[in-house]
Amino acid sequence: MKALLKSKPGFGNVDLEDMPEPDCPADLVKIEVRFTGICGTDLHVYHDTFKNYPPVILGHEFSGVVAEVGADVEKVKVGDRVTVLGSTAITCGSCSYCKRGYYMFCSERRGMGHGTDGSFTKYVLVREDMVYRVPDNLSLEEAALAEPLACAVQAIEELTTIQVGDTVLLSGPGPIGLICLSLLAMKGCKVIVAGTSADHVRLEIAKELGADIIVDVSKEDLQSVVMKETDGQGVDVTVECAGAGPSINSSLKALKNLGKHIQVGIVGKEITMDYDVILYKQIQLFGSLAHSMKTWDRVMQLLEQQKINLKPIITHKMPLTNWEKAFDLCEQKTCGKVLLSHE
Repeated sequence: MKALLKSKPGFGNVDLEDMPEPDCPADLVKIEVRFTGICGTDLHVYHDTFKNYPPVILGHEFSGVVAEVGADVEKVKVGDRVTVLGSTAITCGSCSYCKRGYYMFCSERRGMGHGTDGSFTKYVLVREDMVYRVPDNLSLEEAALAEPLACAVQAIEELTTIQVGDTVLLSGPGPIGLICLSLLAMKGCKVIVAGTSADHVRLEIAKELGADIIVDVSKEDLQSVVMKETDGQGVDVTVECAGAGPSINSSLKALKNLGKHIQVGIVGKEITMDYDVILYKQIQLFGSLAHSMKTWDRVMQLLEQQKINLKPIITHKMPLTNWEKAFDLCEQKTCGKVLLSHE
């Protein structure tokens, strides 16, 4: 089978390679991958700016169909349509974070796609506890977005209280930002979405998903728009998904006194900011790293209830053989979520 492999450390060193189809041991589940979403983490692994353990197959946002189960597997059967909690591929299971469901902070954690073999291939092997059946009325394309949905759910639903009627500035309309927008629109918030001219495709998707105000910061003054829309008070909440210094500074500036800032985007480098604004506005600051076990349970409930519209976020479906073009689309921001499949 073909697999998108990071063969060694350093920039690039990623290509399609022939790999043996894995045998299914007694305690694991073998899944035929149908769709895998390209995540920012995959791009970081390509650029070698996210810790990885080559040789390793990339990809972790995926859905598929159970192809085989080991003799000791009890709750999963062949033919089940599933999604997978890939970030728990390796954890200690015994530290204080693991015991509370906050496995992202386990010092031994390795996730699929960077720490263990991932899903940019035809078949993957996973533990039974990592497998979640998806509702019959949900497409496998949408099911592949379960993991980024979990990231958005933690940021919007679990860290603090965001209420109906709040005015929220969402900066950075990438796939995670667009899913956050969907959740905010469901809550009845007034949402201002800010991006650059490079985000024009994503800003159009934001309109479809329920954004109240769209701001191209390359052409408009964001602070003027915010002040106009809030009677000079500033927004109640800012959700920063771009992971860019100017975006973070603009978000903090746009907040009202006693406002809340949620940091979702990873910057990946040092930035310069006016730190005193946090003090003088008495801002509540929240960092959101991926998700927890309780998040994943909530995500499955959301997918079952079909309360969130993920379809507009999926803009491209491409074969794995076109991975380079797909990665470039994501780098250039001329897409929403891009799904790759082995067929």
